[in-house]
Amino acid sequence: MSDVTQAAALSPTHEPVLDLPTGAQVDVAVTTLGLLADPTRLRILWLLARGDQEVGALSTLTGATASATSQHLAKLRLAGLVSMRKAGRQHIYSARGTHVRSLVDEALYYADHRVSGEPDHA
Repeated sequence: MSDVTQAAALSPTHEPVLDLPTGAQVDVAVTTLGLLADPTRLRILWLLARGDQEVGALSTLTGATASATSQHLAKLRLAGLVSMRKAGRQHIYSARGTHVRSLVDEALYYADHRVSGEPDHA
């Protein structure tokens, strides 16, 4: 059982046992959320969650310069949020796994509810 799933476990006296996430888990989550706090990086990840893209396309779609886009991608890659492969002279980027896609989607679903005034899901 992971640290996160243990939070729902009950003690022998039927009291909830709250095992907090580990320091390492919190550090990674804080770093990840910090990277998502930049509008251009969030847009880049949203685009990559919908399909692989090369730097030029990401630059055009986000309105950032190619240089700025490359710098954002380097940070996202270093954090393990995106991966890169070469196709000839192009660098093709993709979101790394379903957790990254889900994180971006959930953040934007939450934002949509806040902006639109829709009630939260129960």
